Amino acid sequence: MPATRLPAASNLERARQYLKANENGAGFNTLAEFFSPDIVVECFPIGWLPMGTPQSSGLHMSAERDQKIMTSQSYEIRNAIVEGDSVALEVYWTGSLAVAFENIPAGGQVRVHFAMFLTFGMARLFRSGIMVALSPSSF
Repeated sequence: MPATRLPAASNLERARQYLKANENGAGFNTLAEFFSPDIVVECFPIGWLPMGTPQSSGLHMSAERDQKIMTSQSYEIRNAIVEGDSVALEVYWTGSLAVAFENIPAGGQVRVHFAMFLTFGMARLFRSGIMVALSPSSF
């Protein structure tokens, strides 16, 4: 069966749906609906996530951990570029902590400015790269 290619606008909408599911605190089973079974995720660097390339089993642990350490989170897409199956996003993320992290107390907020590079196939993410810059102050 040949792969179905989504229109570029659909890939951007799928990326937005993925971030909204994360924002709404979706568990791994819900988030897994966005992933190809052989997804590759590269995150560079995130202090509370291990560096490298987690596969779907690592994503399961990350989703469970995030539900324990975050009380809420929000994503603001500042810019988006779509080319075929690829979507590049500039995102501002704010998370409220359930537990202390470094010098931020429980209940405090973490702000992150990051670029996210997504590649889709058959409406599923099969590659995600994230480049992060932690922000010590407001955006």
